[in-house]
Amino acid sequence: MAKEVTNRAENYSQWYNDLALKADLAEQSAVRGCMVIKPYGYAIWEKMQSTLDAMFKRTGVQNAYFPLFIPKSFFSREAEHVAGFAKECAVVTHHRLMNDPEGKGVIVDPDARLEEELIVRPTSETIIWSTYKNWITSWRDLPVLCNQWCNVVRWEMRTRLFLRTAEFLWQEGHTAHATSQEAEAKANEMVNVYADFARNVMALPVIIGHKSPNERFAGALDTLTIEAMMQDGKALQAGTSHFLGQNFAKSFDVQFTNKEGKQEYVWATSWGVSTRLMGALIMAHGDDNGLVLPPKLAPIQVVMVPIYKTDEERSAVLDKFAVLKAELEAQGHSVRIDDRDTLRPGFKFAEWELKGVPVRLAMGARDLASGTVEIARRDTLEKTTVPIEGLGARIIALLDDIQQNIYDKALAFRNANIRKCDSWEEFKTEIQKGGFLLCHWDGTAETEQKIKDETKATIRCIPMDSVVCEEEGTDIYSGKPSHRRVVFAISY
Repeated sequence: MAKEVTNRAENYSQWYNDLALKADLAEQSAVRGCMVIKPYGYAIWEKMQSTLDAMFKRTGVQNAYFPLFIPKSFFSREAEHVAGFAKECAVVTHHRLMNDPEGKGVIVDPDARLEEELIVRPTSETIIWSTYKNWITSWRDLPVLCNQWCNVVRWEMRTRLFLRTAEFLWQEGHTAHATSQEAEAKANEMVNVYADFARNVMALPVIIGHKSPNERFAGALDTLTIEAMMQDGKALQAGTSHFLGQNFAKSFDVQFTNKEGKQEYVWATSWGVSTRLMGALIMAHGDDNGLVLPPKLAPIQVVMVPIYKTDEERSAVLDKFAVLKAELEAQGHSVRIDDRDTLRPGFKFAEWELKGVPVRLAMGARDLASGTVEIARRDTLEKTTVPIEGLGARIIALLDDIQQNIYDKALAFRNANIRKCDSWEEFKTEIQKGGFLLCHWDGTAETEQKIKDETKATIRCIPMDSVVCEEEGTDIYSGKPSHRRVVFAISY
C-alpha cells in the first residue's frame, strides 16, 4: 500500500504535514526552518511560475535581478519599513572563516568583519529603489515595470513547510510611475492578476480587498490582498499588492523632471506571491486520500497503469498506452505511463491518488481486446469504462470538467462558511468555529487590536468583490457607527 495519510477530521495539521511530505512535495532540511522542495513539488511551482510570468509580461512587466545582500544603512532610511522587518532580518557581519587555533574546526575570522553589515533580503524595496535612482531622471524614463523571481529570508521561529519558512521562493514586482493615479492603477491591476490566477488556474476562490492599516505592508499607503479560505476554516493571505506612494522615492531621492520641467518624486508599487501558494493548494483541495491537483497545475495530468498477467499482455497494453500517450501529448497534455514491474496496480493507484494526478487510465488484456479503457477521476474518485476511440477528446473535456469542479467545490465550501455576525458575544463564539465572519468595524486601529488581542482574529480585508459589505451598522466591539462590514478570520 502507498503511504498512509492522517484523516483531516482527526488532526488537520498532521494531515497537512503528511501531504507535504508523503506526496513528495517537500521535506525538512539540515538548516533549521528551511525546506527542500522535491522535484514533484518544484514541478508544481514551475507551473505556477511560468503561468504567472506570462501573465505579468502581458501587463508590460519585465524580469530583472537584484542583489541578495542589502546594506544595513538602506533599511534605516525608511523607518516604518525597517520596523516591520527588523525582528526577521538575518545579518551578515563577517566575510571569512579561519581554522580554530585550538584545533576545534573553523571559526569566524575576527579580522574579517565587514565595514558595513549586510542584510539578507527579507524583501527588496530598499536595494531596488537605490538602483532606480540611477535609472530615472526624466518622465521619459517612466514607468519602470520590473519583477524578479528569487528567494528571501525572514528568520521565523515557528516554521511550517510552504506556509512559513525561514527561506522561501517568491516573485516581487516593483514599479515606478509619474503619477499617483498610475501607481494605484498598477497596484489594482496586479492584485486582479493574482485573483485571476488563483481562480482560474489554482481553482481557488478568493476575495479581493484592502488591508486595514494595522495589517498593511510596512511602508505602504495601501495594501490590496487576495484572501482564501482553507478547509479548516482559517484564512490564508494568498497574494498582496502595495501602493507605496512616494515613501521609498523620498527615502532614496528618486526624482524625475516632469513635462513642465519641474522636479517630482516618483510613485511606487510592489507586489508578490510566494511558495505559500503551494500550501494553499494542499489545504484548499486535498482530501483524506492525498492531494487533489487542478489539471492546470498538475505536473502529470494523466497517468496510465497497465494491468497484466503475462509478459505478452504487458507488452501489448504498453504498446497501446504508448500510442495514446503520443496522442494526448500532441494535444498538450502531460502523461506518464507507470510501467514499473515491481509494484502491484493497487499500490500504483493509491500512490497516484496521493499525488493528486487528475486522471488515471487503467487497461488490461480484456480491455484491450474489447477496445475500452477504465478512467478514474481524482476529484470525485469516480471510475467509468469508455471506448478507446475518441479518448483524446474525452480527456480534454474531462480535464476541463475536473478543473471547474474543484473550483466549484471550494467555492461552495467558502460560501457555506461565510456568515454575518452582529454582537461581540456571538463573535467570540462564532470565530472559534472557523470561517469568515462579516462584521461591522468602526475603522479604528484601537478596536482592531483589541479584537485581535482577545480572540486572535484579524481583519483579513475590507472587501472589494465577492461579498457585499457596504451598509450602515454598529461596530461589534465598540458599538460606534460603522459604514461597512469587513472580513474577520483566524489566519495562517
